[in-house]
Parts: sequence; C-alpha cells; structure tokens
Amino acid sequence: MTNEKTVEVLNSLIEINNDRIEGYETAQSETEHNDLKTMFAQFVLNSKKFKESLEAEVHSLGGKPIEGTKVSGKFFRVWMEFKAALSGNDRKVILESCEYGEEVAVEIYEKALRDESENTTPEQKNMIETQYKHIKSDHHQIKSLLEMLETN
Repeated sequence: MTNEKTVEVLNSLIEINNDRIEGYETAQSETEHNDLKTMFAQFVLNSKKFKESLEAEVHSLGGKPIEGTKVSGKFFRVWMEFKAALSGNDRKVILESCEYGEEVAVEIYEKALRDESENTTPEQKNMIETQYKHIKSDHHQIKSLLEMLETN
C-alpha cells in the first residue's frame, strides 16, 4: 500500500462528495417542495462532513485533496437544471435526476470498498464503509419517494 494510491482512492470519494454537494445545492434551488429542500439540505451537510473527514485523511498522508467535481457531476447538474426548467420544478423529474446522481455515488463507494481495500488501512476502510451506508440510505430515501409517486 502506497500513500499515493491511498490518496487517489480518497480523492475519488472527495470528488463524488463535491458532486453531491453541488448537485443537491442545485436541487434545493430548483424545487419548491419544502420537504425536498429539507432532505437535500441534510444530504449537503452529510457530504460536507464526509468530505472534511476524507480531506483530513489525505492531509495526514501528505497528499493534496482534490478540488472540483467529476465530469459526470457537471453533467448531472446541467441535466437537472435543464429538466427542471422544462418541467416547471416537477417533483418526479428532480427526484429522478437525484437518483441518477446517487447511483453514481453508490458505485464509486462500492468500487473503493471492493477494488481498493488493499490500498486503505482498516481505519480508512471503516470510515469509507460508514459513509457508504449513509449514501446508500440517502439513495434508498430518494428511491422510496419516487416509488410513492409512481404508485399514486
């Protein structure tokens, strides 16, 4: 295990949390539904906490935390803005866009846990697993809201 590879793994998680922060800040501004605004605000807070923990770990390894977002995150935000403009802040459209973003986040965390475990310490792996559980829960919350809309 090299610090360089560990920093790379942690930076991929920082980057997806940057995407989540910007994506949910956009979602918050695009919806008029107070319950969604509250939920998105909580997701932003969670991702900021996750990001801070990951950045602290990168610093402790002598690395530089990544700044900015993934290309997919930029696409996600632009698509959400476009769809919201066309749909008049439609609840289902915003949730569908958020679900896409959450699927990407879940995949990146799963990849870090599955493919990169040899590049992380047990403490780092525990931190990643804890964050992953929260992100999976957020994803499930969005999916549940979408399923309720589809059954009504």
